[in-house]
Amino acid sequence: MRADRLLSILMMLQVHKRLTARELSARLEVSERTIHRDMEALSTSGVPVTAERGAAGGWSLLEPYETNLTGLNEAEIQALFLTTPEKLLNDLGLRQAYEGALVKLLAALPSMRRRDAEDMRKRIHIDAPGWHPTTVENDSFPTVQAAVWAGRKLKMTYLRGDETTVERTVDPLGLVAKGKVWYLVAGIEGEIRTYRVSRVQTATVLDEVCERPADFDLGAFWGQSTADFVANLPRYPVVLRVDSAVLPRLRMGGHYSHIEDVSEAEADGWQRVAMRYDAPHEALAHVLSLGVGVVVLEPAELRAQVIETARGIMGRYDNAEY
Repeated sequence: MRADRLLSILMMLQVHKRLTARELSARLEVSERTIHRDMEALSTSGVPVTAERGAAGGWSLLEPYETNLTGLNEAEIQALFLTTPEKLLNDLGLRQAYEGALVKLLAALPSMRRRDAEDMRKRIHIDAPGWHPTTVENDSFPTVQAAVWAGRKLKMTYLRGDETTVERTVDPLGLVAKGKVWYLVAGIEGEIRTYRVSRVQTATVLDEVCERPADFDLGAFWGQSTADFVANLPRYPVVLRVDSAVLPRLRMGGHYSHIEDVSEAEADGWQRVAMRYDAPHEALAHVLSLGVGVVVLEPAELRAQVIETARGIMGRYDNAEY
């Protein structure tokens, strides 16, 4: 285990040039004291590692030291050879490059490790899209990608959620794939915004260099943006009394419903369930789909809507015309 970690330290220093003990300990999930011991071990074995103090200090390798050892352990090799979503590679135009890189890596591996990699590809396949994929062709994607790669400003016409079209000139900072959907993260007028690439109607790469914030981190931005989006989702709390036999169907309500709490079953086999829906009409439709296996306790307005709808259905069937 320690040998793997020492090789990992070598690779990180080779790639990042300089890293602090705190950064290394966070990446490798060990204590800073362990990192200092590892550095002593590397130095004793002849690896020219050096440390500099101060705000801009850290550990580094003396030039021109370099190692071409991959240092890949079994789990790392297996992870690399897992099937990567084909659609994302095709979108980025990297499918052939990806396959070529795997072939080169496979050829460089020792025979035992090569067998591990081949077994992984034979035994595990990842099919990322759902059962009902929605493939939307978008001629603007290559242009958007080109602007991101080149670090150039992007002029685009964009179809907003309210179906109005606007023109924007943005600083493209990165592309994010969320499931099957691509998003462009871009700066505009001092703000960082997110655009769904499938809504970009036309796109042109400009000659002007993109203005990229020095401290911008795409992963950190997306993580915070996603957390903010989830925190601000509409909340419509509902309390139900549910027949235990219906509870499995309740759990399959879909992305618009969320079970927050389920009580123990009562003597009659019914349970109290706290739910959260995105909107009142979704709660009404879901409750009605469960028929007599569920009773609305709260809120009162939803309970009244269910009763009114049920009476309306009965009225339809009581009407002689039907």
